[in-house]
Amino acid sequence: MKLGFIGCGNMASAIMGGVIRNGIFRPEEIIGADSYQAALDKAAETLGIQVTTDNRKVAEESEVLVLSVKPQFYEAVIAQIRSVVDENKIVITIAPGKTLEWLGQKFEKPVKIVRTMPNTPALVGEGITAACANIQVSEEELEYVCSILRGFGEVEVIPEHLMDVVVSVSGSSPAYVFMMIEAMADAAVADGMARAQAYRFASQAVLGSAKMVLETGKHPGELKDMVCSPGGTTIEAVRVLEEKGFRSSLFEAMKACAKKAREM
Repeated sequence: MKLGFIGCGNMASAIMGGVIRNGIFRPEEIIGADSYQAALDKAAETLGIQVTTDNRKVAEESEVLVLSVKPQFYEAVIAQIRSVVDENKIVITIAPGKTLEWLGQKFEKPVKIVRTMPNTPALVGEGITAACANIQVSEEELEYVCSILRGFGEVEVIPEHLMDVVVSVSGSSPAYVFMMIEAMADAAVADGMARAQAYRFASQAVLGSAKMVLETGKHPGELKDMVCSPGGTTIEAVRVLEEKGFRSSLFEAMKACAKKAREM
């Protein structure tokens, strides 16, 4: 097998679905393991991959191995598989807080490790993933991993010390955006709009605004100023957001998120 997954949850499924859709791997080149039969059945049915409950089998048969379990299970999973992970395999991790040094210690030998942090928009092919690698990984191997990660969104290689920042600015931030969309829709419903329509208006506004930042290259503050006519409705809304601590709340939430990531 070319690509293996230990853990077949939502993020793993998003990665597998992306690489299959983009022709990077065929379903028959992918194998996944999970302790939950329901997750395996879903992966086999929806993606057509091979599945097993045996983590060691996946580790043995894969050229590239993705550890897509929750952070608290990493130590136990690595203990299960380290004897069958050799110097030719590339291990990709997606767990916050688990540093390259910590991972290397748990494998108890030199292993090629690429630490990554994707986010849930990968489910719709619009994720962004940060990646960093240990010294065992060559530039060519890192680029190969990045080509896999591009199957479900954008990729940026960063220094490892920024990985906890990535958790706060992209890994966890979809939750902040979903909360904002929900609040915007609630307010529209309070003013008489049907809920489904309110979600569409709020979601499209967020999507379009993000595209403006990415595609125009303009500073977000400049784009905000373009909407705020003198004495108009938008600047009045901005005034209230500032009064209620909108930006400060985001700032403090992200600082807390990064701190939690470092402690995991």
